[in-house]
Amino acid sequence: MATETQLHAIPLWLLREYLEELGGESMEEDRVLGQGWQASLEKMPPRQLGALRVGIVQITIEGEPDVLDILLPELEKKTMRAGA
Repeated sequence: MATETQLHAIPLWLLREYLEELGGESMEEDRVLGQGWQASLEKMPPRQLGALRVGIVQITIEGEPDVLDILLPELEKKTMRAGA
């Protein structure tokens, strides 16, 4: 099973840190491996909103469905932003 999404205003390094806190180990700057899952991170071109530039990271997570059922809600809690 795989899921792919884009996250705005969260730097790649911080997203990688969140994945490490959830049990993953960085294999490279853009790849994190956990037990039963793996994530690929890709820095995308920033989005321009008037004078504001917002960074975007695309994350692809692959893994066993039962593992992702636990991992994804926990990651969502970490990436939740007020006002989003």
